[in-house]
Amino acid sequence: MQINLPKNVRIIIEQLNSKGFEAYAVGGCVRDSLLGRTPNDWDITTSATPLEIKSVFRRTVDTGIKHGTVTVLLGKDSYEITTFRIDGEYSDHRRPDGVTFTRELSEDLMRRDFTINAMAYSDETGVVDLYGGTEDLENKVIRCVGNPDERFDEDALRIMRAVRFAAQLGFSIDDATRDAAERHALDLRNVSAERIETELTKLLVSAHPEKLLDMYEMGITAIVLPEFDKMVDTPQNTPYHKFDVGRHTIEVIKNVPATKVMRYAALLHDTGKPETRTSDESGRDHFKGHSFVSEKIAEKVLRRLRMDNDTIRDVKNIVLWHDYGIKGNISIKSVRKMLSQMGADYFDFFVQIRRADIKGQSDYNSKVSVETLEQIIRAYDKIIEDNNALTIGDLAITGKDLIEMGMKPGPEMGKTLRKLLELVLEDPALNDRDKLMEYVKAGAYIP
Repeated sequence: MQINLPKNVRIIIEQLNSKGFEAYAVGGCVRDSLLGRTPNDWDITTSATPLEIKSVFRRTVDTGIKHGTVTVLLGKDSYEITTFRIDGEYSDHRRPDGVTFTRELSEDLMRRDFTINAMAYSDETGVVDLYGGTEDLENKVIRCVGNPDERFDEDALRIMRAVRFAAQLGFSIDDATRDAAERHALDLRNVSAERIETELTKLLVSAHPEKLLDMYEMGITAIVLPEFDKMVDTPQNTPYHKFDVGRHTIEVIKNVPATKVMRYAALLHDTGKPETRTSDESGRDHFKGHSFVSEKIAEKVLRRLRMDNDTIRDVKNIVLWHDYGIKGNISIKSVRKMLSQMGADYFDFFVQIRRADIKGQSDYNSKVSVETLEQIIRAYDKIIEDNNALTIGDLAITGKDLIEMGMKPGPEMGKTLRKLLELVLEDPALNDRDKLMEYVKAGAYIP
């Protein structure tokens, strides 16, 4: 099969060939090309040693020369070229203790994780597939190269990568590969949080985030995300639900946009339910206050995964507010107060997770839930249309005005402005500079 190599990749391969070295595009770019996808990047492997690579090209960077990788610069673009190599022992189940360079492509491909990632290509040779990668692509199977126990013993993260590739591609995992992954799942304790987060995020934003259940069945989440196991083990004996908390969570994940923030918010929105579950005398379950508990658990999980602060902030806020309106009693005043506390910028996120949450529940009373959400949306539209004040910065009076009235900057001023905001949230018509100044002069809103 012919692959359309980018011009610069072809130039690099041809220049190495002209000096007597073998060179190929390798790995994910070959896989994606055979699947009709556009590769994100192009990795090149060669029989040339790092020093020989540097002698062929004028502009290079020693990216990882000890492990055989040199970056070649062509124009504004850069390409990583790695020498054929054999990995040494993996004593920490993460990375080889050392590498040995080789002139044999077959030995380099043998060390790779899965057959679909162990193919090489050049225009001269066509696809080099020594381990059945093309057949596995056709059969939509994730299978380790060689002995799966050895592959997972070398790098435990490959256990998560197997499920992640299955989720991204819609493939199944070969039985022998799956069995070996289950046997080695405990080795994931040796993998850094950053690497765990990368694979989990790619799975969550994939086309098949429901593969998270595969991770549960294989014992992976028990190591990297035990909170999910607790959710799967928590039933929801209530007419509003048809799934346990974990499987409900999967439905919510599937129904929110495939962004990092929304998929993590969906993943974590009900993590507080196992802790808050109670049952009444009729056997019906209740989860009072679970949003508050879920917010705290969400922060703990995201910090454990070394997530960035912006993502933590956004996910926590969505998790905290995801259940707003569940009990009805919606008014334009209550929506104003909700927007003031939550932040109007989060409203679209709120709508997305509420809609997904409803879809993940039973049909019982679902029409009422949908109508309540539509009522909230109509209230929001009216609030925005009328330009209602939602924050202290929206008030018609400022701290400067209060200073001119004789108030000193400090806690007193902050309390006064918050009191005035409460007043305006109750009645937007009061957001008038003269009216607010009268309230302040009267002393009613000065602590």
